[in-house]
Amino acid sequence: MSYKIIGKYIKELDFNIPNPKTFFLLSKDISKYKINIDIKSSQTKEKIIEVLTSLNISPTKDDFEIINTKIVYSTIVELESNKLSKEEMEKIILIEVPDKIYPELRKIFIFLFEKSGFKDVKISENVNFKNLYDMRKVQ
Repeated sequence: MSYKIIGKYIKELDFNIPNPKTFFLLSKDISKYKINIDIKSSQTKEKIIEVLTSLNISPTKDDFEIINTKIVYSTIVELESNKLSKEEMEKIILIEVPDKIYPELRKIFIFLFEKSGFKDVKISENVNFKNLYDMRKVQ
């Protein structure tokens, strides 16, 4: 392994259900929302990278209520070498790190929904980050 995770924390959390109407509509139609995953990174020091993995939900149709739910999870990664190729670096940032932290991030996201009164939130237990990476390369 050419890196190690040296820290993880919730960097940003936005969970806003604006009114009772939205709550009840969302409770009834939670399946009409999709999960979005976004990954960004930045170098903080030599051989130290912060990987930001975001989860949020958005309606699949324009006529649904918009709620603000977003969690940004920061993973601090120490690289064992600064001689990694661009492709090796991309694989660490876009596949390996998200793959390791996703179960914990998913658990936190579901916890927020459950504690807010939503019992039927279904978020995939597994995300194939390698497939997402490969699809991104094709585009």
